[in-house]
Amino acid sequence: MKSSLQNLHRNIFSLVWTGVRRNYDNLDDNIAKHLGETDANHPVEIHLSRMFSEVFKRHSRDEADRLFIVGTKSTTPSLQKVSSRPVTPWFFSRVFLVLAVSFVMLMALLFVFKSNKVIPGLIFIGSLTVPLSLLMMFFEINVYQNISIRQTMVIFLVGGILSLIVTMTFYMILPIRTEISIESALIVGIVEELAKCVVIILFINSYKANYIFNGVLIGACIGAGFSVFESSGYVSEYGLATIFTRSFQAIGTHTIWAAIIGGAVILGKARKKPFTAKDFVTKPKFY
Repeated sequence: MKSSLQNLHRNIFSLVWTGVRRNYDNLDDNIAKHLGETDANHPVEIHLSRMFSEVFKRHSRDEADRLFIVGTKSTTPSLQKVSSRPVTPWFFSRVFLVLAVSFVMLMALLFVFKSNKVIPGLIFIGSLTVPLSLLMMFFEINVYQNISIRQTMVIFLVGGILSLIVTMTFYMILPIRTEISIESALIVGIVEELAKCVVIILFINSYKANYIFNGVLIGACIGAGFSVFESSGYVSEYGLATIFTRSFQAIGTHTIWAAIIGGAVILGKARKKPFTAKDFVTKPKFY
């Protein structure tokens, strides 16, 4: 299990760094030089230990506050000022810790003090913990700092709900059976990913995103929103036990896959132009 998660993470970040290389034509030559890109075909090594090296270090409140003062006209850095330092997200781990502790305390209220009033909160926090933590990680990874926390939350909420609406629309239009079977599971997966892809494209075009990190962040926002609302909804159908199984398994589901789709959309579209239906078949980079 640990090995498969490591392979998944390597694949994700390989996609991210591949996108960085393919977007060097969007960067100033000096930035490309600082990033050490000398050969377009030269492989980029991914070191997870270096990438997450800041997670276990102490950080000040000012450092945390600075992470959120981005994305406005006055705080978005120019391409010449984009940091060339390695991407080392850390704040997402604090978000996860706070939400995980909150989840444990709510469970204590439910099972120790027998308070059924905490069940809605338990469902909400349990559904939110992993997706929101992953979302914050991708927010930190967006080195262009051109998407604000306000925009991130809008995409998370509106995009997540809209992707569910598109999914249900597909279910109504297409003759899809919803009984429990391997065939249905495969079809449902394709439908849900396609629905998220449609919404991701809408937001990427709306925000005129052009960089791989932008696409990854937008995709992660929509995937996280989808995951939170879907997990919460399953509780009413399968019982409270569902939240205990789905909450921490969310590390490898909708948020991650939607982030990959967002990166693929950026890779597949023309520079400074919206993604169109033609790009699905005319841009080899998309697939």
